Amino acid sequence: MEGLPRRSTMFDPSGNDPISPAMQDLLKLFGQDLAAVKFPDVDRGVLEEAAARVKQKAEEVARAQAALEAARQSLYEGQEALLQKGQRALAYARIFAEEDAELSAKLDGISLPRPVRKAPRVEGVPVQEPQAVPGEDAAPRRRGRPPKARASAPLFAEGASPEAIAAVEAESANGVLHTA
Repeated sequence: MEGLPRRSTMFDPSGNDPISPAMQDLLKLFGQDLAAVKFPDVDRGVLEEAAARVKQKAEEVARAQAALEAARQSLYEGQEALLQKGQRALAYARIFAEEDAELSAKLDGISLPRPVRKAPRVEGVPVQEPQAVPGEDAAPRRRGRPPKARASAPLFAEGASPEAIAAVEAESANGVLHTA
C-alpha cells in the first residue's frame, strides 16, 4: 500500500459519489491485486455488496431531499397565499372598524409583512427577494410625479363674495396689495 496516497476515511457529502476516495482505493485494490484473497467475513464480494448498498441509500437520500425541497416550495407558496389573503382581510377589517375605536386599535396593532412578489425562477429554484421589515409601511409607493402644492384658501371666506376673492387674487398676482 505504499504506492497509494493516504486519504481521509471521512465521507465528503458535497461530492457526487457517496463512497469516500479512500474506500474507492480499497475497493479497487480488492478488485485487482487482492481479488483472489479472502479474509474471514471480508472479501471482494462483501465489499462490493456493501458499496452497492451505500449507493442505494445515497439515491434514497437524493429522492428524499428532492421531495423535501418540493414540500418546502409548496409551504412557501401556501404562506404567500395566506399572507395575501391576510393583507386583504386586514384592509377590509380596517374599513369596517372605522366607527369602532376599540376594534380599530386592535387592528392597528396587527402589522403584516408585505407580500413577496412572484420571484423569478433560476434553474427551478425561486430567487428570494428581501423580506419586509416588521413595522415598515405596507403601502406601495405612489408612481409618477408628486402633485404640485397649491396655496389653498377657502373658496368662499366668511363675508367675502366670489368677485372680491377674484379681485384680491388678481391684485396679489400684480404685486399690488390693497388694504381695506
